[in-house]
Amino acid sequence: MTQQDRDRLVALKKAKKKLITQRQAAEELGQTERHIRRLLVKLGKQGDGAVVDARRGRPSNRKLDDKVKTKALRMLKQEMYRGFGPTLASEYLAQQRQITVSRETVRAWMIQAGLWRPKQQRVKQIHVWRERRDRWGELVQWDTSEHEWLEGRGEKLYLISMIDDATSRIHSRFVLHDSTAENMRLLWSYVELHGRPLSFYTDKAGLFQTAPKIARDQKELPRDEREPLPLTQIGRALAELGIVWIGAHSPQAKGRVERSFQTAQDRLVKGLRVAGAKTLDQANTYLETEFIPWWNRTLILAPARADDAHRPLDKNHCLAASLSYVETRQVNNAYTLQFDSKIYQIARSDIRAGLRKASVRVEVRLDDSIAVRFRNQYLSVTECAERPKPSPLPKKPVAAAKTPRRKSQWMQNFHLTRPGKNS
Repeated sequence: MTQQDRDRLVALKKAKKKLITQRQAAEELGQTERHIRRLLVKLGKQGDGAVVDARRGRPSNRKLDDKVKTKALRMLKQEMYRGFGPTLASEYLAQQRQITVSRETVRAWMIQAGLWRPKQQRVKQIHVWRERRDRWGELVQWDTSEHEWLEGRGEKLYLISMIDDATSRIHSRFVLHDSTAENMRLLWSYVELHGRPLSFYTDKAGLFQTAPKIARDQKELPRDEREPLPLTQIGRALAELGIVWIGAHSPQAKGRVERSFQTAQDRLVKGLRVAGAKTLDQANTYLETEFIPWWNRTLILAPARADDAHRPLDKNHCLAASLSYVETRQVNNAYTLQFDSKIYQIARSDIRAGLRKASVRVEVRLDDSIAVRFRNQYLSVTECAERPKPSPLPKKPVAAAKTPRRKSQWMQNFHLTRPGKNS
């Protein structure tokens, strides 16, 4: 009998001896008067044991069969489910074994079997969270995660991800290299799917910002006194699309995308393991058909305002032109231009006044094609045949080494006096 049972017994005996009323006993025990009357009847029949729950010590009627527990643990002990947490494990049990149990039940099973260690709660440092933006598309965080996504089953992959600040909706893709071209391809797919957001929030990596060059003996100037740096290719593309770029001063500033990578490095890695993904295409197939739909169905939030901040593309916008590698070249007198060690000839039909010695915009598209634009019109160009290299001049024969001449002896003893003179 517990202390709570003893306290109940004291209140019931007082009510039985008329020391307190049944209403007072009900208020003291937090029960109804009707239940107090039932307990008094039971107290007269069974004695002090009336306050003890008859189900104590018996298994619950809702307890699952031990066979279900054994089947679930047999699955979770397999190598492919190594490291699964209770929440993820309960989802996979329902999907693959049709075992529908709560995550707390699975947590108890895994702790008992040694598959999960309960973590001790610690008091974390207080951090004032930045409030979410009000509308979908008002601010999108953009970053890349380098991780062993395939756990050694294939080549190294990078996950480029964009997450909306207001709703936590994600748009991601696996790539082989964290390059400007791959980031532009993801930006292209995002804009085609949702439209142009108001701003992107990224780190200050070299893809997004040009680093200032400072000599060792010079001090870094304040930001207000620095000269504006040239835009990177992605910075130029965002400016042409009318999208504001915001650089984060620390990883914590863009914590929403950083925390999404933490979730992905747990659940996505294990999902790829179960799916048996070994290649880039298989990883992207699982990402697009399983993980992203699950995320956007389960973890997104409703924004504070229902209107969409994304803007459609205008007639002046061309994704193929903006999302390309752009440089400037000068047209020479023969209406040709040189780019990437190649010479391109401008078509005669596109020659116009002011083109000679003018600067033209050369675009290397994501499909590796070349486009040349003069002012607002594109020019037709063809690659010229490679110039023949001049034949090397014949080498002069090396003359044989000359033998040194012998010194003439004809002046020898010329200045000596004759014998007997002035003697």
